[in-house]
Amino acid sequence: METSLNKEQQLQPSIKILSMHPLKFALWLFIVTVVMIFAALTSAYIVRQSEGNWLIFELPNIFLYNTIILVASSVTMHLAYLAAKKDNFKQLKLFMIITAVLSVAFFIGQYEAWGALVDRDVYFVGNPSGSFLYVISGLHAFHLISGLIFILIMLFSAFKYKVHSKNMVKMEMCTTYWHFLDGLWVYLFIFLLLNH
Repeated sequence: METSLNKEQQLQPSIKILSMHPLKFALWLFIVTVVMIFAALTSAYIVRQSEGNWLIFELPNIFLYNTIILVASSVTMHLAYLAAKKDNFKQLKLFMIITAVLSVAFFIGQYEAWGALVDRDVYFVGNPSGSFLYVISGLHAFHLISGLIFILIMLFSAFKYKVHSKNMVKMEMCTTYWHFLDGLWVYLFIFLLLNH
């Protein structure tokens, strides 16, 4: 009997099942979708730029400051995640609040950056270089709003003590999404610096 079982086990292919929470899987599908959108936009940017009639201008310095703010928010988000894993509720709430404040500062900075573009005669309507810049930064800001809403939901949950070491799925998702959005902005900023 033992020998026949071993032969059957040897004949069956080895199947490993990847275990992932369904919500995390949905988040990763959404992230892939967002990557595709921005890959298409940056590709279209390069193609349109090569056709000529492209306004060349310097990016306002505020885009750099906004990038630093967003990277700092990624650090505080990660510190909030680590605090949640250790059930340190005081630090969790503190770092979530700081992350939310930094993200609002980024939005204000983006608004100021768009104002600085207008001061340089770079408008949404007109030359395609300006249009692309507004669409790319605006679409990123739109996704960042969804990230801020997620952060506020998790902050509210933290104040109700629903975020802790035994309930980390949504906190992990929030952290992953926020890091993705921050990394996406760093990519976009570098892309715009190199291709303006």
